[in-house]
Amino acid sequence: MLKNDLFLRALKGETVDRPPVWMMRQAGRYLPEFIEIRKKYDFFTRCQTPELASEITVQPIRRYGMDAAILFSDILVIPQAMNIEVQMKPNFGPYLPNPIQSQEAVDNVIVPDVAIELDYVMQAITMTKEKLNNEVPLIGFAGSPWTILCYCVQGQGSKTFDKAKEFCFTQPLAAHQLLQKITDTTIAYLKAKVKAGVNAVQVFDSWGGMLSPTDYQEFSWKYIQQIIDALKDEAPVIVFGKGCWFALGDMAKSGAAALGVDWTCSPKNARYLTGGNITLQGNFDPARLLSPPSEIKKMVTQMINEFGKDRYIANLGHGILPNIPLENAKAFIDAVKEYKSPV
Repeated sequence: MLKNDLFLRALKGETVDRPPVWMMRQAGRYLPEFIEIRKKYDFFTRCQTPELASEITVQPIRRYGMDAAILFSDILVIPQAMNIEVQMKPNFGPYLPNPIQSQEAVDNVIVPDVAIELDYVMQAITMTKEKLNNEVPLIGFAGSPWTILCYCVQGQGSKTFDKAKEFCFTQPLAAHQLLQKITDTTIAYLKAKVKAGVNAVQVFDSWGGMLSPTDYQEFSWKYIQQIIDALKDEAPVIVFGKGCWFALGDMAKSGAAALGVDWTCSPKNARYLTGGNITLQGNFDPARLLSPPSEIKKMVTQMINEFGKDRYIANLGHGILPNIPLENAKAFIDAVKEYKSPV
């Protein structure tokens, strides 16, 4: 039995004394203990070594006591398993030396046996669960098929993902085949993660906001819906679409347990767009963690008051930045833990 199940209760929409709190990218680059590991091992070695991935996952829980841990990994382990080379270049980010730009390249992409190709992730889950010792739930995650396609076609990060969009709009048949292969792999991967012991899963649609509402339905949402349909009876599914406020109404009817909201959408609008009956997660601007701790605490209290304490998970509106002072991250977590409802 979990000693702290606040996160799972919030996902179910139960009444709580305060909302649960965790931070996207909490296992990582702002923590000195993570930086020590980073000095010794390159990025994908950290992802692919269960001992390292599990240690990195529990570091923020030890330091701050969030209400949920999220497994240290990367969304690009999926294309790696699909026979697509992915490198992580220091001070550059993801780099794919052979981006997919033709039907032939799509034909060469495999739907792997995740139990073999991504076994290291499952081992990391087992080790992490042991280290957590039932203290808090563990979240597993994957990128949305569209977001994965963006990297596979563009070959690197981008402000516009123009090549990815060109591929979808000029070779839609090949694009949809690639999206379906990514979707099938992602479903198998997330199901394996649940079987290995994660308590909930989150789908990150980091680049969904690059698409128009119409194109979002065609090239992103219908594939995320497949993932929700396949997983929702096995574990709660959280969907976070950055810049996708326009899709919140459809997302709310999808069977997802919760929806992530970025900082460009107010709590009031998010509740309005989703009909007020689904758990929301977010949406503190990560850069606001650079404000003084006293100010952070006031803003967090205001954020919770605006969302309401029930059907709500306090989080950032995107991943924590590397330059956030430790005491500021602590102020964010503590403000949620100390929250008292206004009478």
